[in-house]
Amino acid sequence: MYTRALVTTHADRGRLVALCDPNRTRMAVHNEIVTQAGYDPVPTYHPDDFTRMLDAEAVDEVIVCTVDRLHADYIVAALDAGRDVITEKPMTADLEGCRRIYAAQERTGGRVTVGFNYRYNPVHRQLHTLLRSGVIGEIGSVHFEWLLDLRHGADYFRRWHRDKHNSGGLLVHKASHHFDLVNWWIGSRPTEVFAWGDLFFYGPENGRRHGVAADYERAHNSPAAENDPFALHLRDSADLTKLYLDAEHEDGYRRDLNVFGPGITIEDDMSVLVRYASGVKLTYHLVAYAPWEGYRLAITGSRGRLELDVTESPWTSPHQDETTPVRGMPARKENTTATLTLRPHWEPPQNIPVAVGEGSHGGGDIRMLDSLFGGGDDGIRPDHNDGAYALLTGLAANKSMETGAPVVVDTLLHD
Repeated sequence: MYTRALVTTHADRGRLVALCDPNRTRMAVHNEIVTQAGYDPVPTYHPDDFTRMLDAEAVDEVIVCTVDRLHADYIVAALDAGRDVITEKPMTADLEGCRRIYAAQERTGGRVTVGFNYRYNPVHRQLHTLLRSGVIGEIGSVHFEWLLDLRHGADYFRRWHRDKHNSGGLLVHKASHHFDLVNWWIGSRPTEVFAWGDLFFYGPENGRRHGVAADYERAHNSPAAENDPFALHLRDSADLTKLYLDAEHEDGYRRDLNVFGPGITIEDDMSVLVRYASGVKLTYHLVAYAPWEGYRLAITGSRGRLELDVTESPWTSPHQDETTPVRGMPARKENTTATLTLRPHWEPPQNIPVAVGEGSHGGGDIRMLDSLFGGGDDGIRPDHNDGAYALLTGLAANKSMETGAPVVVDTLLHD
């Protein structure tokens, strides 16, 4: 997304000057994007030469898109070298990384921006404006349910995200989006978290118990995976073939593991309770094996209630078709629908017109890129504090699941 933006839609706002990755094949694929846009290929660097690259290529800002657990390494190195940073969410995957980023930002005063693209979704921005107007009065509670369907949810269990050491689990990698939205909507920060979570659907034992497991290690070249609706077929996509199959010889990374195979250490069904400094209470549920994809949100206040229902995919087809040309990949979300209802006290409910934006994440991606590369402060751009409090909610939930006890958020950063 960033590579294409810097050589096409946002080429007038920023210039891509270098790529840094341990896999030269994947960097070559990105340089194809560059040359197809009419530019010369950019220099490529191994991660061992990251800081040398910053000086050699006169880098102003670094965009970090690594495996989550490595985010902190590059954020800290860039800040210490006097560069600003844009990082994919989550800001990092563990508490130690969060502390290092905080210390580096305080040391240097550098800017860290976290790519919470859902903030830029027009529907979410409209909800933020309504809440700030006081339309439901003082906010008392939030209920938030997020459903990942059988294609999208399964995809986190095929790749590096399945290892909690790499991703922090879905309460860090995925739900950081959602926790950031709540923090932003209510204008507060989490203080205490309690959570339950299980691996209920994916993994070998669950697959056998539910009668959905097929016997293969990875989908590529496996006859047993041919008719498995949970298998990802990389050969169906020229891009996936170039980025993954053709790059395996360098690092051995396999993108298409069996979701019912061994080695999964993350949960697929999680419930979280959060108390905020303002007194607001959140009930949150994330499930990664739902028959449809979307989310339900209800925010209740002293003067009424706002309810948002979003359907991104109404059902999950097991077959390859126009909406899912790559077997196993999530369906395109081109027909997302949203309904926003205001239910004031003592009055009939009101349907509030909302317009879902075009493109990924309900139009959030293109608007986020405008903000990141435009350089202005639109009041939405999330910084290291926003990244930390979304991350700390997930980390506190993980700790609560381990201990069975509530976790005070401030003790994580300051114990």
